[in-house]
This record gives sequence, structure tokens and C-alpha cells, in this order.
Amino acid sequence: MYDNLLSRRALLGGAAMTVASAAPVPAFAARRASGRTGLEHGTIRAMGVEAVQTAYKGRAALRAIALEDVSGPDRLVMLDTPAFGDGVLEAWISGAPMAAASATARGFVGLAFRVQDGARLEAIYLRPTNGRADDQLRRNHAVQYISHPGYPWERLRAETPGKYETYVDLEPGRWTRVRIVVAGTHARLYVDGAEQPTLIVDDLKHGAGVKGAVALWVGPGTEAHFSEVKVRGSAGI
Repeated sequence: MYDNLLSRRALLGGAAMTVASAAPVPAFAARRASGRTGLEHGTIRAMGVEAVQTAYKGRAALRAIALEDVSGPDRLVMLDTPAFGDGVLEAWISGAPMAAASATARGFVGLAFRVQDGARLEAIYLRPTNGRADDQLRRNHAVQYISHPGYPWERLRAETPGKYETYVDLEPGRWTRVRIVVAGTHARLYVDGAEQPTLIVDDLKHGAGVKGAVALWVGPGTEAHFSEVKVRGSAGI
């Protein structure tokens, strides 16, 4: 699937990183930014996004802009981490609709895990424009779990309304701290340092024992930022 990957070397935060991108998605051009993004080392592969290192609202960040006309539902920045099964993912993330995005854009931004072939994955993401919407139903859709390819948000909402999404206070463009704890078929999302989880998933659709890559996840019409990304396997919990 990735035989046509193009790679080049770039400097991120002073450290060498291999950047790869599947045509026609361009590899990102790197710029220096003060501080650390958590993404200074290793291989990054951008799929359906244009990515660049920058500074954003006081943090060194990776900016990922969703590209249009992308095949498949997911736009990802794949991280070169050991195969991830159980463990903890942490990051500061921010998402906002692009100026030219459709009215349905919500600034979709999140983290994907147990990613296989860029097509099979579990993910939890935010819809920042829903966090302070005047409509309560929209607020209830501020956080979402998905499992591709079999369980996109449309199916989960239709078959089990309210089970895989919930409310949390969000604003588009604002930094939000997320922590996802994964164990077996269970995942817990913690937001902005809260001691109690915002979202509880007890039946990850790909089951227990599955391992795969970790990726930054970006939805259509979104300009996203990521900073201080941390991945710890189960031995490090």
C-alpha cells in the first residue's frame, strides 16, 4: 500500500526526522519552533494532511491541515513508535474549522491507536465547535469514539445513540490536554487533567490483544495542532 512513499530528511526542533508522504500528499516542510512538540525524533508519515512544525499559542507544535479529495475516512500523521496495544497516550491538541470549510466542519482532532495499514484503527476525537454550542444535542456530540472500517460515527450514533460520544467543555482553536488509557477492550479519555474520565469505552471493536501504530487524527475541513505528544506502552503505565 505504501510502495510509493516518498521520503526526505527534515530538521524538527534541531533533531533529524524522516518525513514520508504518500503521493499526492506532500511531505511537510519543517520550521524551527522553540520548546518541544514530542515529535522531534523518529519517522512521520503524513496521510491526507499537510503538516509543518510551528509555534501556536505559546507551544511548539505540529500543525496538520486536512487535505481535500482524500480516499478513505481518515487523515493521519503516523508516528514511528513501537507497536502499541495497551498503554497511555497523552497530548495537547487543538482543532478549528478552516476558513473555507463547510458548515458541517467541527474542527475534528484526536488520536488514533492500534492503527493497521492506515485503514484499521481505533480513535477518540474532539469536535471543538460543539463544546459551547447553544444547542444541547450538539454539545452532547463534543467527544467521539470510532473504530474503522466497521464502526464509523454514523453507525455508532444510529445503533447506540449516546454510548460512544459525550459532552466536554471545548473551544475551537484552544489547547486541550487529552489522556487516553487503553487496556484490552477498554479505553478511557481524560480531558484537561480531570481525575474522572470524560468518555468510557468498554468494547473496543477490534478486540483485545490487537497492536498497531499510533497516529495523530484529523478530520475534514480542519486545521489541527499537536504538542507534547507522549506514547507509553503497558510496561510504562
